[in-house]
Amino acid sequence: MKVMVPVKRVVDANVKVRVKADGTGIDLANVKMAVNPFCEIGIEEAVRLKEAGVVDEVIAVAVGASNCQEQLRTCLALGADRAILVEAAPDLEPLAVAKVLKAIYDNEQPGIVIFGKQSIDGDNSQTGPMFAALTGLPQGTFASNLAVDGDRAEVVREVDGGLQTVALTMPIVVTTDLRLNEPRYASLPNIMKAKRKPFDTTTPEDLGVDVARRTEIVDVAPPPERQAGVKVASVEELVDKLKNEAKVIEA
Repeated sequence: MKVMVPVKRVVDANVKVRVKADGTGIDLANVKMAVNPFCEIGIEEAVRLKEAGVVDEVIAVAVGASNCQEQLRTCLALGADRAILVEAAPDLEPLAVAKVLKAIYDNEQPGIVIFGKQSIDGDNSQTGPMFAALTGLPQGTFASNLAVDGDRAEVVREVDGGLQTVALTMPIVVTTDLRLNEPRYASLPNIMKAKRKPFDTTTPEDLGVDVARRTEIVDVAPPPERQAGVKVASVEELVDKLKNEAKVIEA
């Protein structure tokens, strides 16, 4: 059984992003890029399934510009067996990415597809569920635990009220939450081995997928600066400020 893990190239989580002066987007010049942290959790879970003998092959897939090769090589160093890059514009909409991934799924027929629950740039949490809808596969989103037994899987989901366990029949879609696992670091020998692992490149046109944008980004702006807080000496003073200055409670 194969596991397919879609991954995304994003700004490193430790980098403070800057908005371009003309408001057209984020300034990515000389910015460190990385594998989206939730996608990295997906790679780790797939590798653990292979180490446990549950699956035979881990395939990392990225949809984006040619520089996504760097992140796919990282996934290969972390334990993925091969990589597929679909070269396209770096700002595709979630639905377009889901359509491209469905085409890859149709070609590869993996038993499990593991997404990160969201990317830390767009923060949409849409691609995984959209992919599940397009393919008609059962899904376990926001997973904090995944147990596979034959053609059945149990996914423990993190929901608002606590935890929910769902039973799914293969093939399935899973989206990872933070508590699913702790990703490993790539060792130097594995980084060297990654250079010799299979790496395929294709395009949406080759896959017969229309990725034209349906929306337009009008403006990008940083959030307004928050005003400094103040200390109050008593509850009475606090209530007075909430009434008369903040006007968040009625007199």
